[in-house]
Amino acid sequence: MTTNDTATRPGSTPSATTAPAPLTLLGLGAMGAALADAWLSAGHPLTVWNRTAARAEPFAAKGAITAATPAAAVAANRLVVVCLLDDESVGEALAGVDLTGKDIVDLVTGTPGTARARAAWAADRGARYLDGGIMAVPPMIGVPQAGPYVFYSGSRELFEEHREVLAVPAGTRYVGEDAGFAALHDVALLSAMYGMFAGVAHAFALVREESVDPVAFAPLLSSWLTAMTGSVATTARQLAAGDYTEGVVSDLAMQVAGVPTFLRTAEEQGVSAELLTPYFDLMKRRLVADARHGAEDLTGVVDLLRG
Repeated sequence: MTTNDTATRPGSTPSATTAPAPLTLLGLGAMGAALADAWLSAGHPLTVWNRTAARAEPFAAKGAITAATPAAAVAANRLVVVCLLDDESVGEALAGVDLTGKDIVDLVTGTPGTARARAAWAADRGARYLDGGIMAVPPMIGVPQAGPYVFYSGSRELFEEHREVLAVPAGTRYVGEDAGFAALHDVALLSAMYGMFAGVAHAFALVREESVDPVAFAPLLSSWLTAMTGSVATTARQLAAGDYTEGVVSDLAMQVAGVPTFLRTAEEQGVSAELLTPYFDLMKRRLVADARHGAEDLTGVVDLLRG
């Protein structure tokens, strides 16, 4: 499956008749520490390992069992959550460790390709594998009202079996059997975020040297961006239908015609347009390729990015 068909809110707890399930956590950096606190607070028996052993001491004081080696930590429990620096660190920590019969949940930020390779690596060693993409920063972990969640992909059987445990620190969103889909969803959302940050930076740069109070300007910018998020659903519908003229409000030809105004304004304000010009260039390229595209929305840019 390729869509989010399973979502669980954070803070889930076992039923009154079920003892909190034990698990192992490898890695106690900022995110790992937040995860450890959440599981310990919910009463889950937790075994932890960290390359710098001193970081595990505060968690031992809270009731965690500390392991001297990754092998000892993995041996302690069936469910093993990994929250290390990168995929290379995962390979180093688990090199030579017996993973037979273990359930590995990898929360390391990576690419779809590294997730798929790591899933195959785990399968070769007799383990089930679930990849995770955390959509939260450490202070949000264990705070349901903050809205944290984690994309999961890979073994659906593993996910269903451990869903309650995984839902303790953050909500869960299962996005498919393909182990690469969690990373794909994670990076896709973060890429959109950085695109938004680029637009925000350009907007503030335009008004920076004028008698415009950035604090007063901020809510105008924020509300405008919020209003524009409706275009996301429109783009999705057009991509699904294959008709980029459906529901168009401002067509491509009109928007390309307005590009010089944005560029001249940036020049007048002494602001580089480098954050905007790549997108404007794609818009113009789409129009030049075929004048009939002028009646479309901006959705055709997606096809250009796909080559």
